[in-house]
Amino acid sequence: MEKLIVNNYGSFDVTFAKSKGSTMWDINGKKYIDFIAGIGVNCLGHDYKPLVKAIAKQAKKQIHISNYYFSDVGAEYAKNLLNSLGFDRGYFGNSGAEANEAAIKLARKYGQLNGGSKRKTIVTLESSFHGRTLATLTATGQDRFHPDSFAPYPDGFKTIKANDFEGLKNAFDDTTAALFIECIQGEGGVNLIDKEWAQAAAKAARDAGAIVMCDEVQTGVGRTGTFLASDDLGIEPEVVTLAKGIAGGIPMGACLFRGKAKDVFAAGDHQSTFAGNPLACAAAQVVLDTVNNENFLYEVKQKGEYIRNIIKTWDLPIVKDVRGEGLMIGTQIDTKIKPFDIEVKCLEEGLCTTTAGSDVVRFLPPLTISYDEIDAGLKIYKKVLESFC
Repeated sequence: MEKLIVNNYGSFDVTFAKSKGSTMWDINGKKYIDFIAGIGVNCLGHDYKPLVKAIAKQAKKQIHISNYYFSDVGAEYAKNLLNSLGFDRGYFGNSGAEANEAAIKLARKYGQLNGGSKRKTIVTLESSFHGRTLATLTATGQDRFHPDSFAPYPDGFKTIKANDFEGLKNAFDDTTAALFIECIQGEGGVNLIDKEWAQAAAKAARDAGAIVMCDEVQTGVGRTGTFLASDDLGIEPEVVTLAKGIAGGIPMGACLFRGKAKDVFAAGDHQSTFAGNPLACAAAQVVLDTVNNENFLYEVKQKGEYIRNIIKTWDLPIVKDVRGEGLMIGTQIDTKIKPFDIEVKCLEEGLCTTTAGSDVVRFLPPLTISYDEIDAGLKIYKKVLESFC
């Protein structure tokens, strides 16, 4: 495939042909348990009947129209999403990077309107990840994502250390437009954000005249056991970004606004040709109806605890920590072993995983994963970890 498609992803030499639930089969018929769900995208698993039906039905009616007009399904979904999450307005895009780019532009305009040209700085966290565009890369608090080959990077970003109360004393001033944080740092290593620190940081940012924005591209849409992880932190952000699981596999992102942020954008400020097309909105409505349910979200929490607790009972010397919320799970591995080597071995044995940070194996399985599939995947995972002991 590298002769045809540039291998930006470092893809493995595996080609999948079909999937169902949380199980996939390659072109040779080999079976794999899916503990990655397209990096959190396939939140309802594969071949989820209501989602497939809604996509097929909408495809017959309308796949795309220009955003010069509204679609009936798009208008209905926007109303339902905003009402259920307590936001006033929103913008639909096609990916997490697009959603975060919209948030960055909104923050810059908010700063301009509420402090002039000096209020442009966006504060993010060390070990964060916000996307692959130039602006979202710069917002990302990891040096490895800032190679000289892509320089120069946009200015106006500052990083602070998460969970560091002392660092908040000088973190914000009259040049700060926004605090922009992940509620759990996914790519950074499934790093948890302390609730008291998050609330203190949000207060400090607002006291300085800035708004608070949460990147929930990975944590949102029920991944952590609440529809928004920011609800658990109790910081009520003015802006939230969503993507990955929002439409169950159809490319989509969203940037939601309320409070001081709701009236910042005006016509022409931010646009995208494919954004919020009827097909994506039809799929997203199924996800909203399915995930935004207390019983469903309770099950997500229970499954996550089940996985973490089982890994802990193995008491393997190479496992230094097991952390996460809901079905966003990280196993911290002894630094003498590369998580990538574990990922490779898992794939050979029929388990799809991924890595995060420098020492973490990460799980992001479908939220609908069955306990039988969990047990099958964990059986493989234990075998692989034991092979490295």
